[in-house]
Amino acid sequence: MLAVLQRVTRASVAVDGETISSIKAGLLVLVGVAKGDRPEDAAKLAKKAADLRIFSDGSGDKADRFSVSLLDCGGEALVVSQFTLLADVRKGRRPSFVAAAAPDDAAPLVDAFAQALRDLGVAVETGRFGSYMQVSLENDGPVTILLDTADLDRPRRQKA
Repeated sequence: MLAVLQRVTRASVAVDGETISSIKAGLLVLVGVAKGDRPEDAAKLAKKAADLRIFSDGSGDKADRFSVSLLDCGGEALVVSQFTLLADVRKGRRPSFVAAAAPDDAAPLVDAFAQALRDLGVAVETGRFGSYMQVSLENDGPVTILLDTADLDRPRRQKA
């Protein structure tokens, strides 16, 4: 599973011109599900997203810009499914989405991700799976981080 975390001061999702979800300060999380992803991946990704210290403690000290997590600051999350995160653009000019899970497989995992965040104590809103959505956000920082469950267990890169 892939997730793009965007630290926001606010975010919302509209479908057919109607706002269906909105949050104040927290994370906009775009979630992509790959073929072969499992519920354990959704739980692992949610835990990492909730625990990452990417928020300021408000002290104004430069060292504390990344000192508290979503859980620590009481921020909200807006979870939006986005299969296009799985785009393969290595050949040609049109992206291929063959790595993306089928909708019947992906929808339950996006729901599992959102539920895992809720279970951790995060207030969660969601987009509408499979709908054409307009996502609005005010990126805070800007801070944007890519998470990939395939990378979470790998060792960090060593210095040369």
